[in-house]
Amino acid sequence: MRNEDMDEFVERVRSQSDILTVVSAYVPMKKKGNRYWGCCPFHQEKTPSFSVVPDKGFFYCFGCHVGGNVFKFLSLVENVSYFEAIKLQAEKLHIPLPERQKTPQEIQRDRKLSELRKVNEMARDFFHNCLTMTRYGEAGKAYLAGRGIPDETIEEFRLGFAPNAWDKLATAFLRRGVDKELLLEAGLVSPGKDSSRVYDKFRNRVIIPIADERGRVVGFGGRVLDDGTPKYLNTQETLLFNKRRLLFGMDRAHRAIQQMGYAIVVEGYMDAISVFGAGVRNVVASLGTAFTVEHCRKLLRYAPRIYFCYDSDEAGQAATMRALSIVRETGAEVHVIVVPDGKDPDEYIRKHGAKAFEALVKKAMPLVEYRLQYVLGHTAYDTLEGKVRALHEMIPVLSGIRDAAELLEYRKKLARVLMLDEGIVASEIGHYAGSRDPGPQVQTRGRPAAASQDNALRRAGRIVIRTAWQDVSVLAHVRAMLPLDSIHDEAQREIMEFLFSCQEQGKPLDDVAATESLSEAAATELSRAMVETLGGREEAEAYHDSIHVLRKAYLNTLYMQHSRKAEEYLRSGNPGYREELAEVQKIKEEMDGLQIG
Repeated sequence: MRNEDMDEFVERVRSQSDILTVVSAYVPMKKKGNRYWGCCPFHQEKTPSFSVVPDKGFFYCFGCHVGGNVFKFLSLVENVSYFEAIKLQAEKLHIPLPERQKTPQEIQRDRKLSELRKVNEMARDFFHNCLTMTRYGEAGKAYLAGRGIPDETIEEFRLGFAPNAWDKLATAFLRRGVDKELLLEAGLVSPGKDSSRVYDKFRNRVIIPIADERGRVVGFGGRVLDDGTPKYLNTQETLLFNKRRLLFGMDRAHRAIQQMGYAIVVEGYMDAISVFGAGVRNVVASLGTAFTVEHCRKLLRYAPRIYFCYDSDEAGQAATMRALSIVRETGAEVHVIVVPDGKDPDEYIRKHGAKAFEALVKKAMPLVEYRLQYVLGHTAYDTLEGKVRALHEMIPVLSGIRDAAELLEYRKKLARVLMLDEGIVASEIGHYAGSRDPGPQVQTRGRPAAASQDNALRRAGRIVIRTAWQDVSVLAHVRAMLPLDSIHDEAQREIMEFLFSCQEQGKPLDDVAATESLSEAAATELSRAMVETLGGREEAEAYHDSIHVLRKAYLNTLYMQHSRKAEEYLRSGNPGYREELAEVQKIKEEMDGLQIG
């Protein structure tokens, strides 16, 4: 619920936020005139179409048609709600959030979360220093060097090493005053037989810090140096750490996933680290557990496509099939990257290089094609029993195809390969589709729709909006020249209604109020109006031309209406046709007198 304290908080954050400074932290910008341009972070492009006008406080991309103020930018680039973006910016500016009265339980939980995050950060630094600054880390350094992991990647991921000792971390942290119970809750130590003793959970392992989407350390993964078991040891479930919801590397990958339009999912940390190190930034890994619906939902907030790149051995292919069964009903567009020679991505990159892996990504197979090849490669379909098994394996995937032409082609292909009548295949698909429970659907993150076809009227409307936003006194002239119902573009009409309302109520115009009051389409159109250039004209000249373009369009509508009415009256003998003809003449004279350009 909004209140005076919250309004003051938002205004304070807005007034101290420079949109160019915020955007430049994510996008390199170059100045051209009074605007700054860069490559859009929300879609892939080589020629900059993303623009910021600092003194107006708005951004707009002329390629993918997203726009807004500084908080809208943060909400999109960080994939958080609008208010979460305000809070995120407030944190950066060290502006405290007005707090409601919390219950004792909420206060205790917040304190515990803060303590766990702090001790995890301490542990990350402890493990990293052990690897890079002490003799304990020699074995870890040798292992990472053997895996082709350079020092830059070690620093990027803050990789570490847990010494081959029972209680190095426990002893160090207890001496620093860290409570034993906190170490147990964080999953950094395990209880000994003697309740007074605790022992390090991770020993003689390369340590991979695991972060949430905001880059906060929530747990650790430990990789054994030899063939010992378990190969990977993860932090136990804690208040912060839930493997079913976490994806390794998401904090680094989410912007690249958003920009590229797809995520690459690999099996393990080392695969993700190796792929990331090869220059492919949109890569994540599940944490030693099967790919889950929660993982899928998280990825679909950023992009509609998911590329799976699991090991190409039997175990990896089986894991791929389990993952595909998870995402089949979610609406995700699924592809599979096939790594040859029975290799995992890490091995393949070390042997063949980053360019070779990028080529595999480009040749990724659609889900249906991969499933078909997998089924045919694992089924003896030369027998009737094998044909039926292969058909039943393929039906769930085929029934998920929404494009009629694509479904028809795969139906024909399957019937041909299995040497079955196409009618049988069609019947089985129909039977399956009619009997199955569709289950819960996962919604992908809404992306701004492409702008509707632009024209001279819409461009003129934006210039009038821009002028009125900068000088509300112009609104009296706009109201005299243009009735609201003459503005046919819904977004622009909504903006004008907002401007008139603010003027009538004596409210100042600001981007926060506009974003909160306007629809998504109207807020984006306002952003475009504020960012778009005037074609070399001065503000006054551009407004004069634009208001006359809109007035002429309005008069032309009136001209047609009165002309038709005069014609009807004339045919029916109604003497009112003279008044209509006089109105037509009056309108024509005004239209002829309008000067544009």
